[in-house]
Amino acid sequence: MATFKIPLSQIDIGNDEIRAVVKVLRSQWLSLGEITGKFERDFARQMGVDEAIAVANGTAALHLANLALGIGPGDEVILPSLTFVATANAVLYCGASPVFADVKSAEDLNISPEEIEKKISPRTKAICVVHYGGYPADMDRIMEIAARHGLFVIEDAAHAIGAELGGRKIGTIGSIGCYSFFSNKNMVTGEGGMVVTRDPELAWKIRRLRSHGMTSLSWDRYKGHATSYDVTHLGYNYRVTEMTSALGRVQLKKLRGNNRRRAALAADYRKRLSGLASVTLPFSRYRGKPSFHIFPVIVDTRARRDDLRERLQAAGVQTSVHYPPIHCFELYRKRSSGRVVLPVTEDIAGRELTLPLFSGMTKGQLRRVTGALEKSLR
Repeated sequence: MATFKIPLSQIDIGNDEIRAVVKVLRSQWLSLGEITGKFERDFARQMGVDEAIAVANGTAALHLANLALGIGPGDEVILPSLTFVATANAVLYCGASPVFADVKSAEDLNISPEEIEKKISPRTKAICVVHYGGYPADMDRIMEIAARHGLFVIEDAAHAIGAELGGRKIGTIGSIGCYSFFSNKNMVTGEGGMVVTRDPELAWKIRRLRSHGMTSLSWDRYKGHATSYDVTHLGYNYRVTEMTSALGRVQLKKLRGNNRRRAALAADYRKRLSGLASVTLPFSRYRGKPSFHIFPVIVDTRARRDDLRERLQAAGVQTSVHYPPIHCFELYRKRSSGRVVLPVTEDIAGRELTLPLFSGMTKGQLRRVTGALEKSLR
């Protein structure tokens, strides 16, 4: 097992988080309850929306978003293949079909509006936009396309918590936004996620679906606000715990400061790697205000990328690849009636290399990463 002197990511957990969780444990109410309600209100306030619903994880958020929009068998959802598989799996959970659109270029790894438009069919019901690496996609053009064709827009903002575009928080521009608090994200609770919307009817559906379709929660009955319940929808157990929400409230307070530190580190990376032979830096002309979740670079060949990963590992630097394209996985190849061809996605996926980036990263660590990369290239 490799031991990394500089990990790909590292969480920012301190005494405030520990105290918040201990307080919940001492309360003896651990399931969804009062702390989760406070977390939802804090989150909605910071994102500038009326409704935020805490859920078990980011995948649950995406599943509930698709369900609430009525996406089901016979429907199609257009989304990128250059993302984590959960984005597409959430569509399959509903019995609908993911339709993959290519990304723009090695400069912009987000879904291409032109490619979205090419993939629209009479069965298309929604577009799911992934803000790759925390860099906002071209939402103005995507929302215009959606409005023209009468489509919903789901924002997979798992990478983009705290990012902005035109003064609007990423995740709040489309019909529904979905966030993840997994342990490598800008804001972490271990697992956990959030769904946001400006539509009270969608929020009502998501809250009901989150907990088995029940009309009241255990917390309501415990507090004497209800004595029984009905089940009105086929729902799921996507509830979040009070410990998760306690962590989330503390992490939310740190988000702006941690994102600013990520921005400074990303700027330092660009300064040190600019002009480096065989390496291209995506998002040199990014839109809006990113969250700088990861720092991707594009190497000139797959062979060089794979060699660099080995050399950096030997130097104690952990790297990753974001992402193996979803349409190339066995499950999705078998589902396709013909070969899916996404030339830009396939080219980038073969050459992308993700370097370490986290809010607590020091300038010394960053210099060691860039120095090891330059040495490996030589």
